[in-house]
Amino acid sequence: MSRRPLTVTLAAALEALLCLVVAAEGVFVLANTLLGRASDVEFALPLAVFALGAAAALGYVAWGLYFLNSWARTPVVLTQMFAFVVAASLWSNGQQMWGAALAVVAVAALGLVLAPPTTAVLFPDDGTPSPGSR
Repeated sequence: MSRRPLTVTLAAALEALLCLVVAAEGVFVLANTLLGRASDVEFALPLAVFALGAAAALGYVAWGLYFLNSWARTPVVLTQMFAFVVAASLWSNGQQMWGAALAVVAVAALGLVLAPPTTAVLFPDDGTPSPGSR
């Protein structure tokens, strides 16, 4: 079994970081909704459920990438593309610090998951399945 490159470990860690942030936001919205602090419960409750579901999906993708499953690369790329869009929205809405931080994470994760060592271990040239494939 080949060793996991540092690029894979770091990309999985950044995906897991996004998972934790989305989960924290989902818990925050859910707690405020249950405590009666939400101005629109019909919007806040589905948003909290969606955020928690998205966090679970992000965690699963991070796990898949960490364990070298080639299927995980595409969702990581899509996640980072969406994160960059959110970063641009944050930036244009006066939250430059959060927008810049998210953009840095998105660009770093994209660079790591598309890096040659990551590609080599997830998609070997010799036709053998990646180490995480079953």
